Amino acid sequence: MLSKKCKYAIHALVYLAEKYQQGPVHISEIAQKKHIPKKFLEAILLELRKSKVLLSKKGKGGGYYLHQKPSDVNLMDIIRIMDGAIALLPCVSLNYYEKCDECRNEKSCGIRDSFIQVRDKTLSILGGSTLDKILKYEKSMASK
Repeated sequence: MLSKKCKYAIHALVYLAEKYQQGPVHISEIAQKKHIPKKFLEAILLELRKSKVLLSKKGKGGGYYLHQKPSDVNLMDIIRIMDGAIALLPCVSLNYYEKCDECRNEKSCGIRDSFIQVRDKTLSILGGSTLDKILKYEKSMASK
């Protein structure tokens, strides 16, 4: 399950994708439009800036903006930045691997095999789910 922090990060990034190439967006605007507590949003945006997803500009006319095109920012990367592992079991995680305590033999574990398939499908879907695609979907649904 995604953390509230991760969900807020995705909402903020989708909003910044809407404003792509329109200049920096002030944190107060994002907080108000997306109904995110400002203090919590500050920490989230700082983490995204440290991870090079966002850039920021200080001073008058300052704020946050996407470092890459919305079509280059996918949910897989955002989830990993905000929540860590995507895999449901630690023994199938690509970036956060840990051996399961109850497992006697990983090579013959049918549970592990099933969850590797779940992981691979999940990564495929999330890797292809970009901010641009999310925006296009939202706009198409709003026009119906």
